[in-house]
Amino acid sequence: MAVNPMDYSGKDTVLDVVRTERQKFQDVINDPANWNVQTRCEEWEVRDMVGHMIDVTEGYLSGWERAHGGQDPVNAVGTAVMGQKLNEKAMALRGLSREEAIARWKTASDKMLDIFENLSADEWSNFLVGHYYMGPLPTFFYPAFHVMDYGVHTWDMHWGLGDKDAKLDERTAGVLVPYMLILYSATVEPTSAEGVDVVYGINVDGEWGGSWKVRVKDGKFESEATDDLDDAQAIFHYKHPSDFVLTAFQRDDLSEATGDPDVIRQVRGLFFTI
Repeated sequence: MAVNPMDYSGKDTVLDVVRTERQKFQDVINDPANWNVQTRCEEWEVRDMVGHMIDVTEGYLSGWERAHGGQDPVNAVGTAVMGQKLNEKAMALRGLSREEAIARWKTASDKMLDIFENLSADEWSNFLVGHYYMGPLPTFFYPAFHVMDYGVHTWDMHWGLGDKDAKLDERTAGVLVPYMLILYSATVEPTSAEGVDVVYGINVDGEWGGSWKVRVKDGKFESEATDDLDDAQAIFHYKHPSDFVLTAFQRDDLSEATGDPDVIRQVRGLFFTI
């Protein structure tokens, strides 16, 4: 059953998804034959996915420790450089042996999951933890980041192993649906958005889906949940939450778009990849 993944009432479901997707991730990396398999991320092999998870998980832990110690968060560098920086940090860990990398990842991951399990309602919603790219965020973002990391990157690895038509589990993708609207708002490419003033709709089928009206103007992406899309110049329809999430992460464009062809073209070229 669908829950609000941003509300504390959805905590148990979100953490169950984290544990489920983490196990799928671990199942892939535990097979030595997979270590150098090329993934859907063009520059990353399976070993680099482990390096990436070491980087981001240790970063989350560092942010948590700073926040709990009353220290100011590090200055956020912004999402525009996120893809480049994440790649550099993952590649820098290629010097670790497979055994060293997996052990280091598991140590950080276990510690992070223990923190998630023990979050109070107040911490979930009100405690701010500094993110290296996005600045201070409520704690509930971090379990969602783990769903993104383990869900989407395990999909990336399975793609490299030959499962080109896989979908994310409906519940996994469903937890991420509201965060994809935030992702879009954080990845508008300024040059592509110059002069753009459009209103379009997003429809995602299923109990985890919904309908949103989006306005992009002056380089800003704003959305609201609504069934009234009468003034939408184009509508992007997704038959499964996985289609929406994988499209937002620019793995494939899995939308069915109707409406003004120029608006459709503009929208499809608006966002940079992280």
